[in-house]
Amino acid sequence: MLYLLNQHADVWPFLNVFRYTTFRAGGAVMTAMLVIFVFGPSLINLLRVRQGKGQPIRTDGPQTHLLTKKGTPTMGGLMILLGVGVATILWANLSNQYVWVVLAVTLSYGLIGFYDDFLKVTKRSSAGFSGRFKLILEIGIAAAAAYSVAVIGDQPFSTSISVPFFKEVLLDLGIIFFTIFGVFVIAGAGNAVNLTDGLDGLAIVPVMIAAAAFGIIAYLVGNKIFSDYLQIHYVAGSGELAVVCAAFIGAGLGFLWFNAPPAMIFMGDTGSLALGGALGAIAVATKHEIVLGIIGGLFVLETVSVIVQVVSFKLTGKRVFRMAPLHHHFEQKGWAEPTVVVRFWIIAVVLALIGLSTLKLR
Repeated sequence: MLYLLNQHADVWPFLNVFRYTTFRAGGAVMTAMLVIFVFGPSLINLLRVRQGKGQPIRTDGPQTHLLTKKGTPTMGGLMILLGVGVATILWANLSNQYVWVVLAVTLSYGLIGFYDDFLKVTKRSSAGFSGRFKLILEIGIAAAAAYSVAVIGDQPFSTSISVPFFKEVLLDLGIIFFTIFGVFVIAGAGNAVNLTDGLDGLAIVPVMIAAAAFGIIAYLVGNKIFSDYLQIHYVAGSGELAVVCAAFIGAGLGFLWFNAPPAMIFMGDTGSLALGGALGAIAVATKHEIVLGIIGGLFVLETVSVIVQVVSFKLTGKRVFRMAPLHHHFEQKGWAEPTVVVRFWIIAVVLALIGLSTLKLR
């Protein structure tokens, strides 16, 4: 919306600043954070009153959680969605189709998560609604998003994926297999972040780190000069996603203010599914799907730990980890919750730096 002000720069030259992605990204960070600071306390109080006993806590999880986290409201992802939505509408170029694809995935996945959280709270169960039906909805949304990304740019590599560390390797999958691959990335990222969200502040900071990394990637990939210099593929229009990534960072900072230990609110599936799906959609749009597996490696590790645990138990009757996802394994080994969280943050930073290094090491 504010992007349109640069059209009047011939009359008021200072309005020319709204042309610059970096300026609008900074505005998006501050706006998203401010929105949550202003409306967050009221929303938390409303959710606490409506939910009564708060989010149901897993009875098969760490027993300390039944005491320390009891009564904490969930659906805090609504705060994140509000901050991201307002900041993006204000600061992004709304004629950019990539922006709308990412927003559509974010809000749609957030709606799925909201319904799941609603059932958990009303039924007083940690089960939510049918996992199969939930996955079908996620796949359908992801398929529509991946197909849209493939046809938006109308570029020769629109159905291709790039390979990290190789400057000229593009694998053309064709529209059908590219859409299937996009579904795997978007839906997989949504559920991976969802699995990671189990401790105060554990998921939101790695999401912000990943959003910052992809904000840089989007800016460089969407800039012809920088993409040529780095010898990476140029995706026209994708640079605008840097503003969206900035909105996620601002919303994440605002949410962390209330989610820091001891958390006043949990993001719930409302937030975790939306954030993960958004990261997946941005990765598909910027043609850095494989790099997402590096930058979001922490989410991958959490997901793999669950898969390994389930497969091992079904095949051998034995568990590899004391508890899955992985963060609960370390809790069961005696690590304090803040120790687990901060060490996982460090891992997320290292993985993000490795992922960003693929831009130059080719």
